[in-house]
Amino acid sequence: MVTETVAKKSPAAAAPARIRKAQQDPAWVRWGLTLLALAVVGVLVVIPVVSVFVQAFADGVGAYWKNLFGDPDTLHAMRLTLTVVPLALVANIVFGVAAAWSIARFKFPGRTLLTALIDLPFAVSPVVAGLMFVLIFGLQGYFGAFLRRDGYAVMPYVTSLVAVAIFLVAFVFLRPSDPRARRGFWRHPWMTCVVGSAAVFGLLFFVQQYFELWPRNQSLKILFATPGLVLATAFVTFPFVARELIPVMEAIGADEEIAAVSLGANGWQMFWRVTVPNIKWGLAYGIILCNARAMGEFGAVYVVSGHIAGQTDTMPLRIEKLFQEYNLPGSFAVASVLTLLAIVTLFIKTRLERRMPSTHGHSKARSADTGRA
Repeated sequence: MVTETVAKKSPAAAAPARIRKAQQDPAWVRWGLTLLALAVVGVLVVIPVVSVFVQAFADGVGAYWKNLFGDPDTLHAMRLTLTVVPLALVANIVFGVAAAWSIARFKFPGRTLLTALIDLPFAVSPVVAGLMFVLIFGLQGYFGAFLRRDGYAVMPYVTSLVAVAIFLVAFVFLRPSDPRARRGFWRHPWMTCVVGSAAVFGLLFFVQQYFELWPRNQSLKILFATPGLVLATAFVTFPFVARELIPVMEAIGADEEIAAVSLGANGWQMFWRVTVPNIKWGLAYGIILCNARAMGEFGAVYVVSGHIAGQTDTMPLRIEKLFQEYNLPGSFAVASVLTLLAIVTLFIKTRLERRMPSTHGHSKARSADTGRA
Protein backbone atom coordinates (compact mmCIF):
# COMPACT_ATOMS: atom_id res chain seq x y z
CA MET A 1 0.00 0.00 0.00
CA VAL A 2 2.83 2.41 0.84
CA THR A 3 4.55 1.58 -2.40
CA GLU A 4 1.41 2.37 -4.39
CA THR A 5 0.95 5.70 -2.57
CA VAL A 6 4.52 6.70 -3.26
CA ALA A 7 4.13 5.71 -6.91
CA LYS A 8 1.02 7.88 -7.24
CA LYS A 9 2.80 10.89 -5.77
CA SER A 10 6.03 10.37 -7.73
CA PRO A 11 7.05 13.03 -10.25
CA ALA A 12 7.19 10.44 -13.02
CA ALA A 13 3.49 9.64 -12.63
CA ALA A 14 2.51 13.30 -12.57
CA ALA A 15 4.64 14.21 -15.60
CA PRO A 16 2.05 13.36 -18.29
CA ALA A 17 -0.59 15.45 -16.51
CA ARG A 18 1.79 18.43 -16.33
CA ILE A 19 2.66 18.02 -20.01
CA ARG A 20 -1.01 17.97 -21.04
CA LYS A 21 -1.69 21.03 -18.91
CA ALA A 22 1.29 22.87 -20.38
CA GLN A 23 0.10 22.11 -23.89
CA GLN A 24 -3.36 23.59 -23.25
CA ASP A 25 -4.21 27.25 -23.56
CA PRO A 26 -5.17 29.10 -20.39
CA ALA A 27 -8.78 28.81 -19.34
CA TRP A 28 -9.49 32.50 -19.97
CA VAL A 29 -8.27 32.09 -23.57
CA ARG A 30 -10.44 29.03 -24.23
CA TRP A 31 -13.56 30.53 -22.67
CA GLY A 32 -12.95 33.93 -24.23
CA LEU A 33 -12.63 32.56 -27.76
CA THR A 34 -15.65 30.30 -27.26
CA LEU A 35 -17.82 33.16 -26.04
CA LEU A 36 -16.59 35.39 -28.85
CA ALA A 37 -17.48 32.75 -31.44
CA LEU A 38 -20.92 32.22 -29.90
CA ALA A 39 -21.52 35.97 -29.84
CA VAL A 40 -20.56 36.39 -33.49
CA VAL A 41 -22.73 33.44 -34.57
CA GLY A 42 -25.61 34.72 -32.48
CA VAL A 43 -25.46 38.24 -33.91
CA LEU A 44 -24.83 37.30 -37.55
CA VAL A 45 -26.85 34.06 -37.82
CA VAL A 46 -29.23 33.27 -34.96
CA ILE A 47 -30.79 36.70 -34.46
CA PRO A 48 -31.44 37.33 -38.20
CA VAL A 49 -32.96 33.86 -38.65
CA VAL A 50 -35.23 34.26 -35.63
CA SER A 51 -36.15 37.77 -36.78
CA VAL A 52 -37.24 36.45 -40.20
CA PHE A 53 -39.73 34.03 -38.65
CA VAL A 54 -40.94 36.57 -36.08
CA GLN A 55 -41.65 39.15 -38.80
CA ALA A 56 -43.24 36.52 -41.04
CA PHE A 57 -45.76 35.48 -38.36
CA ALA A 58 -46.22 38.99 -36.91
CA ASP A 59 -49.77 39.29 -38.28
CA GLY A 60 -50.76 35.72 -37.46
CA VAL A 61 -50.81 32.38 -39.21
CA GLY A 62 -53.73 33.38 -41.44
CA ALA A 63 -51.92 36.40 -42.82
CA TYR A 64 -48.78 34.30 -43.29
CA TRP A 65 -50.68 31.71 -45.29
CA LYS A 66 -52.35 34.41 -47.37
CA ASN A 67 -49.02 36.08 -48.14
CA LEU A 68 -47.65 32.80 -49.42
CA PHE A 69 -50.58 31.21 -51.22
CA GLY A 70 -52.96 34.12 -51.77
CA ASP A 71 -50.61 36.04 -54.06
CA PRO A 72 -50.43 34.52 -57.59
CA ASP A 73 -47.05 36.15 -58.29
CA THR A 74 -45.57 34.61 -55.15
CA LEU A 75 -47.01 31.22 -56.04
CA HIS A 76 -45.50 31.48 -59.51
CA ALA A 77 -42.12 32.43 -58.01
CA MET A 78 -42.14 29.33 -55.81
CA ARG A 79 -43.15 27.08 -58.71
CA LEU A 80 -40.50 28.62 -60.96
CA THR A 81 -37.83 28.09 -58.30
CA LEU A 82 -38.88 24.45 -57.93
CA THR A 83 -38.53 24.12 -61.72
CA VAL A 84 -35.21 25.89 -62.26
CA VAL A 85 -33.32 24.35 -59.33
CA PRO A 86 -33.88 20.65 -60.23
CA LEU A 87 -32.97 21.27 -63.89
CA ALA A 88 -29.76 23.05 -62.91
CA LEU A 89 -29.05 20.33 -60.35
CA VAL A 90 -29.37 17.54 -62.93
CA ALA A 91 -27.07 19.41 -65.31
CA ASN A 92 -24.50 19.87 -62.54
CA ILE A 93 -24.63 16.20 -61.54
CA VAL A 94 -23.98 15.06 -65.11
CA PHE A 95 -21.22 17.61 -65.63
CA GLY A 96 -19.69 17.05 -62.18
CA VAL A 97 -19.44 13.28 -62.53
CA ALA A 98 -18.04 13.54 -66.07
CA ALA A 99 -15.51 16.22 -65.14
CA ALA A 100 -14.39 14.42 -61.97
CA TRP A 101 -14.03 11.14 -63.86
CA SER A 102 -11.94 12.68 -66.64
CA ILE A 103 -9.69 14.67 -64.28
CA ALA A 104 -9.17 11.89 -61.71
CA ARG A 105 -8.76 8.99 -64.12
CA PHE A 106 -6.99 10.40 -67.19
CA LYS A 107 -3.92 12.47 -67.99
CA PHE A 108 -4.48 14.66 -71.03
CA PRO A 109 -3.36 18.06 -72.38
CA GLY A 110 -5.44 20.84 -70.86
CA ARG A 111 -6.23 18.93 -67.67
CA THR A 112 -4.91 21.77 -65.50
CA LEU A 113 -6.84 24.31 -67.55
CA LEU A 114 -10.06 22.32 -67.15
CA THR A 115 -9.52 22.18 -63.38
CA ALA A 116 -9.02 25.95 -63.30
CA LEU A 117 -12.11 26.59 -65.44
CA ILE A 118 -14.23 24.54 -63.02
CA ASP A 119 -13.33 27.06 -60.32
CA LEU A 120 -14.14 30.06 -62.54
CA PRO A 121 -17.67 30.67 -61.11
CA PHE A 122 -16.09 31.00 -57.65
CA ALA A 123 -13.95 33.90 -58.90
CA VAL A 124 -16.47 35.63 -61.18
CA SER A 125 -19.26 37.74 -59.71
CA PRO A 126 -22.74 36.30 -60.37
CA VAL A 127 -23.74 39.65 -61.89
CA VAL A 128 -20.86 39.36 -64.36
CA ALA A 129 -21.97 35.82 -65.17
CA GLY A 130 -25.48 37.08 -65.91
CA LEU A 131 -24.07 39.87 -68.07
CA MET A 132 -22.09 37.26 -70.00
CA PHE A 133 -25.31 35.48 -70.97
CA VAL A 134 -26.88 38.81 -71.95
CA LEU A 135 -23.94 39.50 -74.28
CA ILE A 136 -24.35 36.05 -75.84
CA PHE A 137 -28.12 35.66 -76.12
CA GLY A 138 -29.35 39.27 -75.96
CA LEU A 139 -30.81 41.12 -78.93
CA GLN A 140 -27.45 42.75 -79.59
CA GLY A 141 -25.50 39.62 -78.66
CA TYR A 142 -23.73 37.05 -80.78
CA PHE A 143 -26.78 34.81 -81.21
CA GLY A 144 -29.47 37.37 -80.51
CA ALA A 145 -30.41 38.12 -84.13
CA PHE A 146 -30.61 34.44 -85.06
CA LEU A 147 -32.66 33.49 -81.99
CA ARG A 148 -35.05 36.34 -82.67
CA ARG A 149 -35.46 35.47 -86.38
CA ASP A 150 -35.66 31.65 -86.33
CA GLY A 151 -34.38 30.42 -83.00
CA TYR A 152 -36.08 27.03 -83.06
CA ALA A 153 -34.17 26.07 -86.20
CA VAL A 154 -31.25 25.03 -84.02
CA MET A 155 -33.28 22.64 -81.87
CA PRO A 156 -33.19 19.64 -84.29
CA TYR A 157 -29.40 19.85 -84.29
CA VAL A 158 -29.19 20.18 -80.51
CA THR A 159 -31.49 17.26 -79.75
CA SER A 160 -29.77 15.10 -82.38
CA LEU A 161 -26.33 15.85 -80.91
CA VAL A 162 -27.61 15.01 -77.43
CA ALA A 163 -28.92 11.70 -78.75
CA VAL A 164 -25.51 10.99 -80.33
CA ALA A 165 -23.79 11.72 -77.03
CA ILE A 166 -26.14 9.32 -75.22
CA PHE A 167 -25.46 6.65 -77.86
CA LEU A 168 -21.67 7.00 -77.47
CA VAL A 169 -21.83 6.88 -73.69
CA ALA A 170 -24.11 3.83 -73.81
CA PHE A 171 -21.73 2.08 -76.22
CA VAL A 172 -18.71 2.73 -73.99
CA PHE A 173 -20.49 1.61 -70.82
CA LEU A 174 -22.21 -1.46 -72.29
CA ARG A 175 -19.27 -2.79 -74.32
CA PRO A 176 -18.03 -6.10 -72.80
CA SER A 177 -14.66 -5.79 -71.12
CA ASP A 178 -13.69 -9.37 -71.96
CA PRO A 179 -12.29 -9.48 -75.54
CA ARG A 180 -13.68 -13.01 -75.96
CA ALA A 181 -17.22 -11.73 -75.37
CA ARG A 182 -16.96 -9.01 -78.01
CA ARG A 183 -18.73 -10.20 -81.11
CA GLY A 184 -20.26 -8.46 -84.06
CA PHE A 185 -20.21 -4.68 -83.83
CA TRP A 186 -18.56 -4.82 -80.37
CA ARG A 187 -15.31 -5.84 -82.09
CA HIS A 188 -15.19 -2.68 -84.22
CA PRO A 189 -15.63 0.25 -81.80
CA TRP A 190 -14.49 3.05 -84.10
CA MET A 191 -16.63 1.92 -87.02
CA THR A 192 -19.60 1.36 -84.75
CA CYS A 193 -19.27 4.79 -83.15
CA VAL A 194 -18.95 6.61 -86.47
CA VAL A 195 -21.69 4.73 -88.31
CA GLY A 196 -24.00 4.59 -85.30
CA SER A 197 -23.59 8.29 -84.55
CA ALA A 198 -24.34 9.21 -88.14
CA ALA A 199 -27.40 6.95 -88.16
CA VAL A 200 -28.76 8.28 -84.86
CA PHE A 201 -28.17 11.89 -85.86
CA GLY A 202 -29.69 11.49 -89.32
CA LEU A 203 -32.72 9.51 -88.19
CA LEU A 204 -33.61 11.80 -85.31
CA PHE A 205 -33.03 14.92 -87.41
CA PHE A 206 -35.25 13.56 -90.20
CA VAL A 207 -38.05 12.65 -87.77
CA GLN A 208 -38.03 16.13 -86.22
CA GLN A 209 -38.10 17.82 -89.60
CA TYR A 210 -40.67 15.49 -91.14
CA PHE A 211 -43.17 15.82 -88.29
CA GLU A 212 -42.35 19.53 -87.77
CA LEU A 213 -41.84 19.12 -84.05
CA TRP A 214 -40.38 22.62 -83.75
CA PRO A 215 -42.07 25.84 -84.92
CA ARG A 216 -40.55 27.71 -87.82
CA ASN A 217 -39.76 31.39 -88.18
CA GLN A 218 -40.38 32.00 -84.49
CA SER A 219 -38.07 33.52 -81.93
CA LEU A 220 -36.58 31.35 -79.19
CA LYS A 221 -36.38 33.16 -75.87
CA ILE A 222 -33.35 32.37 -73.77
CA LEU A 223 -33.17 35.58 -71.78
CA PHE A 224 -36.18 36.67 -69.75
CA ALA A 225 -37.40 33.07 -69.79
CA THR A 226 -36.85 29.78 -67.98
CA PRO A 227 -33.90 28.60 -70.17
CA GLY A 228 -31.90 31.68 -69.21
CA LEU A 229 -32.63 31.14 -65.53
CA VAL A 230 -31.49 27.51 -65.77
CA LEU A 231 -28.29 28.46 -67.62
CA ALA A 232 -27.39 31.18 -65.14
CA THR A 233 -28.12 28.99 -62.10
CA ALA A 234 -26.21 26.04 -63.56
CA PHE A 235 -23.19 28.21 -64.36
CA VAL A 236 -23.00 29.67 -60.87
CA THR A 237 -23.36 26.30 -59.14
CA PHE A 238 -21.56 23.81 -61.39
CA PRO A 239 -18.25 23.71 -59.41
CA PHE A 240 -19.86 22.19 -56.31
CA VAL A 241 -20.43 18.61 -57.47
CA ALA A 242 -17.19 18.38 -59.46
CA ARG A 243 -15.09 19.88 -56.66
CA GLU A 244 -16.50 17.40 -54.14
CA LEU A 245 -15.93 14.38 -56.38
CA ILE A 246 -12.43 15.11 -57.74
CA PRO A 247 -10.53 14.63 -54.43
CA VAL A 248 -12.71 11.64 -53.51
CA MET A 249 -12.00 9.84 -56.78
CA GLU A 250 -8.30 10.69 -56.64
CA ALA A 251 -8.05 9.34 -53.08
CA ILE A 252 -9.92 6.13 -53.90
CA GLY A 253 -7.90 5.41 -57.00
CA ALA A 254 -8.79 3.14 -59.88
CA ASP A 255 -7.70 -0.20 -58.37
CA GLU A 256 -11.21 -1.47 -57.64
CA GLU A 257 -12.49 -0.36 -61.03
CA ILE A 258 -9.61 -2.11 -62.79
CA ALA A 259 -10.30 -5.23 -60.75
CA ALA A 260 -13.98 -5.15 -61.74
CA VAL A 261 -13.10 -4.82 -65.42
CA SER A 262 -10.56 -7.65 -65.16
CA LEU A 263 -13.30 -9.85 -63.67
CA GLY A 264 -15.53 -9.26 -66.69
CA ALA A 265 -17.68 -6.29 -65.71
CA ASN A 266 -18.59 -3.87 -68.47
CA GLY A 267 -18.47 -0.10 -68.05
CA TRP A 268 -22.07 0.18 -66.86
CA GLN A 269 -21.65 -2.52 -64.21
CA MET A 270 -18.35 -1.06 -63.07
CA PHE A 271 -19.85 2.43 -62.72
CA TRP A 272 -22.98 1.45 -60.78
CA ARG A 273 -21.53 -1.32 -58.62
CA VAL A 274 -18.04 0.02 -57.93
CA THR A 275 -17.69 3.72 -58.69
CA VAL A 276 -21.05 5.00 -57.41
CA PRO A 277 -20.84 3.20 -54.01
CA ASN A 278 -17.36 4.63 -53.52
CA ILE A 279 -18.30 8.22 -54.36
CA LYS A 280 -21.86 8.27 -53.00
CA TRP A 281 -20.99 10.36 -49.92
CA GLY A 282 -19.07 12.97 -51.90
CA LEU A 283 -21.81 13.03 -54.54
CA ALA A 284 -24.55 13.49 -51.94
CA TYR A 285 -22.56 16.25 -50.23
CA GLY A 286 -22.01 18.07 -53.53
CA ILE A 287 -25.70 17.78 -54.42
CA ILE A 288 -26.70 19.30 -51.07
CA LEU A 289 -24.31 22.24 -51.46
CA CYS A 290 -25.36 22.77 -55.09
CA ASN A 291 -29.04 22.74 -54.16
CA ALA A 292 -28.54 25.22 -51.32
CA ARG A 293 -26.60 27.61 -53.57
CA ALA A 294 -29.11 27.32 -56.42
CA MET A 295 -32.09 28.03 -54.16
CA GLY A 296 -30.67 31.35 -53.02
CA GLU A 297 -29.06 32.56 -56.25
CA PHE A 298 -29.86 36.23 -56.87
CA GLY A 299 -27.24 38.14 -58.89
CA ALA A 300 -27.00 36.13 -62.12
CA VAL A 301 -30.73 35.33 -62.15
CA TYR A 302 -31.57 39.00 -61.58
CA VAL A 303 -29.65 40.00 -64.73
CA VAL A 304 -31.04 37.34 -67.10
CA SER A 305 -34.61 37.28 -65.80
CA GLY A 306 -35.70 40.82 -66.53
CA HIS A 307 -37.41 40.83 -63.12
CA ILE A 308 -40.86 40.27 -64.62
CA ALA A 309 -43.44 39.61 -61.91
CA GLY A 310 -45.45 36.45 -62.47
CA GLN A 311 -43.13 35.27 -65.27
CA THR A 312 -39.42 35.25 -64.42
CA ASP A 313 -39.27 36.03 -60.70
CA THR A 314 -37.74 33.32 -58.55
CA MET A 315 -38.13 33.33 -54.77
CA PRO A 316 -35.07 35.55 -54.02
CA LEU A 317 -36.20 38.04 -56.69
CA ARG A 318 -39.75 37.97 -55.32
CA ILE A 319 -38.45 38.78 -51.83
CA GLU A 320 -36.56 41.79 -53.14
CA LYS A 321 -39.58 43.05 -55.13
CA LEU A 322 -41.97 42.69 -52.18
CA PHE A 323 -39.49 44.54 -49.99
CA GLN A 324 -39.25 47.39 -52.52
CA GLU A 325 -43.05 47.57 -52.58
CA TYR A 326 -43.03 47.95 -48.76
CA ASN A 327 -44.89 44.67 -48.40
CA LEU A 328 -42.79 43.56 -45.44
CA PRO A 329 -45.07 40.73 -44.23
CA GLY A 330 -45.11 39.18 -47.70
CA SER A 331 -41.37 39.64 -48.10
CA PHE A 332 -40.61 38.01 -44.76
CA ALA A 333 -43.08 35.19 -45.48
CA VAL A 334 -41.24 34.21 -48.66
CA ALA A 335 -37.91 34.71 -46.89
CA SER A 336 -39.04 32.32 -44.16
CA VAL A 337 -39.60 29.61 -46.78
CA LEU A 338 -36.07 30.02 -48.10
CA THR A 339 -34.73 30.09 -44.55
CA LEU A 340 -36.61 26.91 -43.71
CA LEU A 341 -35.17 25.24 -46.79
CA ALA A 342 -31.70 26.35 -45.70
CA ILE A 343 -32.24 24.89 -42.22
CA VAL A 344 -33.43 21.59 -43.71
CA THR A 345 -30.38 21.55 -45.96
CA LEU A 346 -28.11 22.20 -42.97
CA PHE A 347 -29.80 19.39 -41.04
CA ILE A 348 -29.32 16.94 -43.92
CA LYS A 349 -25.70 18.05 -44.30
CA THR A 350 -25.04 17.47 -40.58
CA ARG A 351 -26.63 14.04 -40.65
CA LEU A 352 -24.63 13.18 -43.75
CA GLU A 353 -21.37 14.23 -42.10
CA ARG A 354 -22.12 11.99 -39.12
CA ARG A 355 -22.77 8.99 -41.34
CA MET A 356 -19.81 9.71 -43.62
CA PRO A 357 -16.90 7.35 -42.84
CA SER A 358 -13.91 9.19 -41.47
CA THR A 359 -10.45 8.98 -42.96
CA HIS A 360 -9.07 7.62 -39.68
CA GLY A 361 -11.63 4.85 -39.51
CA HIS A 362 -11.06 3.98 -43.15
CA SER A 363 -7.30 3.79 -42.57
CA LYS A 364 -7.77 1.57 -39.50
CA ALA A 365 -10.05 -0.77 -41.44
CA ARG A 366 -7.57 -0.98 -44.29
CA SER A 367 -4.69 -1.68 -41.85
CA ALA A 368 -6.73 -4.42 -40.21
CA ASP A 369 -7.50 -6.00 -43.57
CA THR A 370 -3.82 -5.85 -44.49
CA GLY A 371 -2.87 -7.48 -41.18
CA ARG A 372 -5.37 -10.29 -41.66
CA ALA A 373 -4.08 -10.82 -45.19
